[in-house]
Amino acid sequence: MDQVTPLNRWVEIGRLEDIPKRGARVVKTDAGCVAVFRTFEDAVYALEDRCPHKNGPLSDGIVHGDAVTCPLHNWVISFETGQAQGADEGSVRTFPVKVENGALFLDTGRVLRSASVLSAA
Repeated sequence: MDQVTPLNRWVEIGRLEDIPKRGARVVKTDAGCVAVFRTFEDAVYALEDRCPHKNGPLSDGIVHGDAVTCPLHNWVISFETGQAQGADEGSVRTFPVKVENGALFLDTGRVLRSASVLSAA
């Protein structure tokens, strides 16, 4: 089990089987919504749930490979980097997520730190 510190707060958010393959679920936090994705190969990723283009809900997008396509204007966002792909420019925040014995954990410390950095800017 990971040690809980202000910079590392792993919180159980559900089970892997709660998210369909090539699907997503939304975790609501005090710092905003986080989209948690499951690929066909059972890899799990967490991104800020907004497209950098027009703030579309990435959780409603199409999961393919290691990316999601925004449902509004077809921007493709990398799960690993949060960067828009191709000619599009912009990014979203990525967050650590892990699976242990089928349980999903999100590093909420990272989510909160990201929000405080944005509010200080």
